[in-house]
Formats: sequence, C-alpha cells, structure tokens
Amino acid sequence: MILQPRAGKTLITLKPELARRLDIADSSSWSLDLLRQRLADIGCTLYGADNLYYFPAADLAPLMQETIPAEIRQLSQDDQDIFAQFCASATEEDLDAAYVELDHWLVFGAFEHGRLVCAGSMYAWMDSNIADFGMLTLPPFRGKGHGRRLVRAISQTALQLGFHPQYRCQLDNQASIATARAAGLHLYGKWDFVV
Repeated sequence: MILQPRAGKTLITLKPELARRLDIADSSSWSLDLLRQRLADIGCTLYGADNLYYFPAADLAPLMQETIPAEIRQLSQDDQDIFAQFCASATEEDLDAAYVELDHWLVFGAFEHGRLVCAGSMYAWMDSNIADFGMLTLPPFRGKGHGRRLVRAISQTALQLGFHPQYRCQLDNQASIATARAAGLHLYGKWDFVV
C-alpha cells in the first residue's frame, strides 16, 4: 500500500514476498516513481489512488450533538424494495464507484417526498475500527445537500458504535470531493494499493 499524507512523508508497506520480487535490497535510492515502474515491470498494477477524508478530532463532539434530520434514516433488509428501486435508477458506473450495499454493516438513506434519493453504507475497513464509507445520490437530486446530511448522520452513528468514519473517493470525483468538504471532512491524503 502507498499512503501519501498531505503533510509528512509518503508511507509504503510491502509484504515480504513482494519486497523480494521487487528486489528492494538491490537499490538504496528508491522513489515513488521507481516503485511504480518496478511494480509494472513484475506485472503488478495499482488500483488507482483514492482521496482519504476524516473528521478533525475537534469536530467530533459537535457532530455527536446534532439531531439527525427526519428525512434521513437507517436502512435495513426491510427496505429491499425501495433500495432495489434506488439502484434501478442509478447507472452501473455510479453503483460500482459508490459501492453502497444494503447488506453492509451500516446503511443510511436520504428521502425526498418519500423516495430514496441518496444512500450510503459503511463497513469495517481491513478488520479495524475504521468504518469505510460509500455514498450515491441519484443525479436529479444532487446539489440539494442530501449527501452532506447523510454523511454526517451515518458518521454520527458509526462514532456512537465505536468506529471512526473514513470517506474515500477517486481523485477526479469532484462531486464526491465537494460532498466531503461540505460535510466537514478534511483531506488526509491519498491511498493506493496493489490489486
């Protein structure tokens, strides 16, 4: 994995077998570009960097005091029909990028006039107490604040359950970046990994 924080040094972790294949001991002057080239040379590909966002520690207490808006609620298996209608209204590309699933650990939805227009889900990230988050707002309902409110509501619930919310999105997903900022999340850095 490659973690590039906004402040500080880039961190790289390698499994021992991958380090041997890359012949790390063979060179004393490694760079990120050289690592990427060597990975390509041995047939390994990187997934593609994502932005990582977190709430600043000072913002957690006020977040915990907020009232969750009435149009946002936790979803369950009882919501399969409305979730299926929501998914049918989205493109495959949007569904794939968001990775929102009704069977994830924590799932919330935002409603407009009784219709599910935004959904977000969390799951424990790499067996940790970090709750990774994905979200999708249907195109006709974007820009109305549904995503911002949903991010804050699901994050509040994750915090109550002892998890730290993590918002990840692709570097070029401007709508998702704007939602993260509007929700009060701060960019920590970029993260990538070998597929």
